[in-house]
Amino acid sequence: MKSKKLVNIFAIIVVIAVVAFAGFFVKSNATVDCAGCGGEGQRFQVICHECEGAGDECTSCEGAGGVGDMIACADCEGAGQVPADNNYYSTFVSLLPPVIAIALALITKEVYSSLFIGVAVGGLFAANFKPITAIDHIMNDGVIAAAADTAGIFVFLVVLGVLVALVNKAGGSAAFGKWAAKHIKSKVGAAFATFVLGVLIFIDDYFNCLTVGSVMRPVTDKHKISRAKLSYLIDATAAPVCMIAPISSWAAAVSEYAGQGNDGLALFVQAIPYNFYSLLTFVFIIAITLMKFDYGPMRVHELNAERGDLFTTGQGEGQEEEVPNSKGKVIDLLLPIIVLIAICVFALVYVGGIFDGLGFIDAFGNTDATVGLPWGAVIALIITVVYLIARRTITFKEAMECIPKGFIAMVPAILILTLAASLKNVNGLLGSDAFVENMLGSAGALHNFLPAIIFLVAVGISFATGTSWGTFGILIPIVLAIFPVGSELGIIGMSACLAGSVCGDHCSPISDTTIMSSAGAQCNHLNHVSTQLPYAITVAAVSFAAYIVAGFVQNWIIVLPLFAVVMVAVLFVIKAVTKKAAN
Repeated sequence: MKSKKLVNIFAIIVVIAVVAFAGFFVKSNATVDCAGCGGEGQRFQVICHECEGAGDECTSCEGAGGVGDMIACADCEGAGQVPADNNYYSTFVSLLPPVIAIALALITKEVYSSLFIGVAVGGLFAANFKPITAIDHIMNDGVIAAAADTAGIFVFLVVLGVLVALVNKAGGSAAFGKWAAKHIKSKVGAAFATFVLGVLIFIDDYFNCLTVGSVMRPVTDKHKISRAKLSYLIDATAAPVCMIAPISSWAAAVSEYAGQGNDGLALFVQAIPYNFYSLLTFVFIIAITLMKFDYGPMRVHELNAERGDLFTTGQGEGQEEEVPNSKGKVIDLLLPIIVLIAICVFALVYVGGIFDGLGFIDAFGNTDATVGLPWGAVIALIITVVYLIARRTITFKEAMECIPKGFIAMVPAILILTLAASLKNVNGLLGSDAFVENMLGSAGALHNFLPAIIFLVAVGISFATGTSWGTFGILIPIVLAIFPVGSELGIIGMSACLAGSVCGDHCSPISDTTIMSSAGAQCNHLNHVSTQLPYAITVAAVSFAAYIVAGFVQNWIIVLPLFAVVMVAVLFVIKAVTKKAAN
């Protein structure tokens, strides 16, 4: 205990020293678009008073934003660029707040305070160490903006928590557990069933994490699979499967970021065979399940699970269990899930504009999951309550009692998600996207190695920021600009960007998918992170080597099977080393 306190104190001292060093010795030379002329270098002689120069279909200036002749902008003296107000804009400091948050979380094993410290450090840098301005950035640009932007996901999380509590109370989960006991006979079977269900729910990673967790938790508990291992199986089949499914919220996002309309989706599909991290993760899961071994911290958790301790350290998040109704049937679990999937899919394409004449794929590309998912979840919840009351497996009063219980179960995930989004928002004020663009721009000479470099950069950004969507949002335009349109190396580079984004997201303790995988498995979050990291790093290392080879071979038919074999061979080596060390 004393040594742990010393480590924590030392970590805080190091953080203060790093922040002080960066504060005193780092100075940004970056420029930004002039606000007065929007980066054009010229402006109207007379600015329109109605729209204040914005245009925006203004009738007074006919959308021009002003009248008269164009003159050189006085603010930037015609340059179009002005020095950044922030002293640390587009420097390595822009990546420092998330790195500090992640390091503290892994060292102190305390995620809430670590994330908040990261937000506070980002706010201080964004405000040039002015206290009042820093508080404004932390609260307004960070926490409040994060809560507003992710409110829809909060609703979705709470509704899913309520649905899980309802199904448990009605006896659906218990009935499924009894059915599974008859049909799933082994630990290997339980792990495979979790993997297959995760692959089948490819529509959205948020939905995948919580649905697979609630359905498979009774089965994996019965076969003594630790909650940490369940979290890994959920996480490893959430984002990776969405990233190789053409009909998913991720495919829609990539198509939008690519900015090429329907060609964006075609580019996504062409990149699938080169998405080595996602595909090799599936090879890894199948191999390690059949080989019946684990390594790293996961081995400790699995050995403890065999002795009856599913958690090892910490407690499961939201693990209070309902006393089930003995009249519950498997249909009481399956029907709510089927209704939820069907209505959420409809809600996503509805929000995307399918009734406005868009096709199914285009509607997916135009949707907003933060609106569509809670929209569908609330309707599914109402139908589920009516169905279960009609079945007389629960009363109306019991159904209402499940609402606060479902909310309480999701509080840890909501708190972490809010702080992680706050960190992302505050970090955005420091120009991390511009810093990364400059880094990649200087790597142009290493042409055939660029896919491997892009993969590493994407891993680093996604790990530090906790967002794969934000990462490929930054990198996709850069990748499209680096490579010739339609070239095979360009497709490999695009896939490396997407794979690296998923990998970093998979490893990051501040990733929303990682957080919700912990919530879905009701596993202590840092237990999930620490046990998953060695597995993700193993797959990432093999994927990095695959991208080096792919940069020269440029044929997935050769590279993918070759490195699938390499992945299995690496696991055999790790198993032999682990067995030797145990003896």
